[in-house]
Amino acid sequence: MKKLYKSNKNIVVAGVLGGFGEYFGVDPTILRVAWIIITVFSGFFLGILAYILSALVIPREPLNNN
Repeated sequence: MKKLYKSNKNIVVAGVLGGFGEYFGVDPTILRVAWIIITVFSGFFLGILAYILSALVIPREPLNNN
């Protein structure tokens, strides 16, 4: 089963949108642009709150010890 993690490779702020991109197979840059647009048009508060909560709740991707 696939799990959602914050990315260790696609980090700009906390790796949340990079993790969503890896999980859904979408370019994280597209998600970042969409997040910025939604945040600007929603009055900033909801988008920033959702990102902060996601950064706190979503676990960091485990490092491979191979």
